[in-house]
Amino acid sequence: MFYKADGSLTEIAFDEIDESFLTIGIIGSDELTKISPALGFSNQTVEKCKSANPLFRTEVEVHGEYTFTELKVPSENGGSDHIALFLKKNLILIVDILDTDGSTADIFRKVSSRVPAEKMNPAKIVSAFMESLVSDSGAIIETARNKLVEMEEKIVNNEADETFNIELLDIKKDLLKFNNYYEQLLDIAETLSDNDNDIIAHGDLIYISNLQSKMERIINDIDSLENSADHLGDAYSSSLDLKLNHSMKIFTVITTIFFPLTIIVGWYGMNFESMPEFRWKFGYIYVIALSVMIVTALVIYGKKKKWF
Repeated sequence: MFYKADGSLTEIAFDEIDESFLTIGIIGSDELTKISPALGFSNQTVEKCKSANPLFRTEVEVHGEYTFTELKVPSENGGSDHIALFLKKNLILIVDILDTDGSTADIFRKVSSRVPAEKMNPAKIVSAFMESLVSDSGAIIETARNKLVEMEEKIVNNEADETFNIELLDIKKDLLKFNNYYEQLLDIAETLSDNDNDIIAHGDLIYISNLQSKMERIINDIDSLENSADHLGDAYSSSLDLKLNHSMKIFTVITTIFFPLTIIVGWYGMNFESMPEFRWKFGYIYVIALSVMIVTALVIYGKKKKWF
């Protein structure tokens, strides 16, 4: 589908494209192969649109008359959509490489609703397009921040269980994914801001500059959350060490209290005939009383010294 922005959005055929007016196109990779020679796109960039790139961070290519890049967009179903973007003077072409949730067409509807047709220009369309891709960034950041606060409360309240590290790892993976996602958008904004091939009017570069600043703020927020997640992992490890130290302290105190009994057992277990208590009729009771007295004395001493 191709749309001509001339006071209003009008659907046109490919052969009706007029370079004097802004045209927006949403096509598949097969159609791109057919029309690319007429648009002057290199075979190398066209070939990249035939399969989904597994990487988030892809190169932004600046050619003489156009700029090309690939985008990996997280979708609502947990997968990723893959689109390619060609930017030429008065032509913005979106190539739908892989659409896992049918959302690619929605991007154009969001863009057209944000920018009135009579005010459309390449910079505004690109800016609105990129902003539509980060429209849920606030919710993503807030959700991750709230989740980290909840997990921190679990550590403070000693409620963290064996699933804590798994939950934290999932959050880190999500933050890494979105960090890579927004980094690729920032790369695009920076390249467009340089405007090496003059496809954007210099007076309109302010829209790209504002977009770049927004991407930088989002990335800074995500970097802050990643640091918080790292500190939270350290805090959880420290809490485990503290629990272990507490357990070891208890075992040490128990061992200390009952160690004298081991010595008594060793002495009276030798059964020497010359031992005065060996044939004493109160010897058994005497050893029991001695053991109880020693344990009681050590317990009292330990409480005074705050062993437990």
